[in-house]
Amino acid sequence: MSPAHPAHPPSIAWTDPQRQAAFEAWLGQAAAAHGLLPASLRLASADASFRRYFRIDSAAGTRVIMDAPPEQENCRPFVQVAALLREAGVRVPAVLDWDQPQGFMLLDDLGDRTLLTVLDPKQPDAALPYFKDATTALLELQRIARPDWLPAYDAALLQRELQLFPDWYLIRHKGLAIDDAMRATLDKTFALLVERNLAAPSVLVHRDFMPRNLMLPREGFEPSDPARRLGVLDFQDAVWGPITYDIACLTRDAFLSWEEDFVLDVTIRYWERARKAGLLDFDGWSGDFGAFYRAVDWMALQRHLKVAGIFARLTLRDGKPQYLADAPRFIHYIRSTALRYRELTPLLRLIDKVEGWEAATGFAYGRT
Repeated sequence: MSPAHPAHPPSIAWTDPQRQAAFEAWLGQAAAAHGLLPASLRLASADASFRRYFRIDSAAGTRVIMDAPPEQENCRPFVQVAALLREAGVRVPAVLDWDQPQGFMLLDDLGDRTLLTVLDPKQPDAALPYFKDATTALLELQRIARPDWLPAYDAALLQRELQLFPDWYLIRHKGLAIDDAMRATLDKTFALLVERNLAAPSVLVHRDFMPRNLMLPREGFEPSDPARRLGVLDFQDAVWGPITYDIACLTRDAFLSWEEDFVLDVTIRYWERARKAGLLDFDGWSGDFGAFYRAVDWMALQRHLKVAGIFARLTLRDGKPQYLADAPRFIHYIRSTALRYRELTPLLRLIDKVEGWEAATGFAYGRT
């Protein structure tokens, strides 16, 4: 078989014949240059964006191919952030080949076992060593002092993300008309969230630092450096922003819900290490875990509102209904956080009205 015309298993579908032809031509060239075996091409995964990932065998082991249509996906941040993270010792995929105009990329393969696959909220003690590795990788990210390389997680971006909640979750998903009272509540809450979160010190923020994007080592691969035990994926949207974001993301997961005592345990362990690293010299945080934890709560709430909107958008605009199935987890996260703070009582009442819930207490993270 000519490498310029690789065979595609039935599992790989192409809706655009021109893009398929362009891919086959690129793969033929990449196969010759990197020893790839085109007949082994198979679908690896798709994510919440328009990117798809294929796995392919080569003489040097398996490789991953990213299919990222350039009219919808910009791969340059992926390449730039990957280089930044690799330089800092974080285990991320190496870019082996990149057709920038067409959005095809060849990467080394970090494996197919995500951290998510081995975690069980019913066994928190077994999960703790994995979370230790995850916070090790997180601290390596946060030690990177290159704000000039990354977009700012500024007020405008925070506000745009928050607006996803009314635009997509309330209006499009719930079919609500936002009246003056609801708009006033949302505006006041959003302004408070932006103000509180921008007060935090800034570091490199992954923006989706959760078990689904952390890769376990391949069998037989045990690096001596603990920071490199877990591979990190999906980092292309990294920004320079609040240090509280990624630890909130890690402990309040999109697909798993942990009891609050476990969330506290992981966050305390992170806090102890972060302050020793000199990352929490701000507003008494290094000596007051409570002050830091409250800041994490406020950052988490911004993310919860954003993600509820994103999951609705993925379903209604992008035809990916599997994400909306996890939206109730974020609504419970929102409510459990709003229960803690007097300033958020109007938001709590709004959520109760929207969801048709009676006043309740004792919410755990992500479920009643």
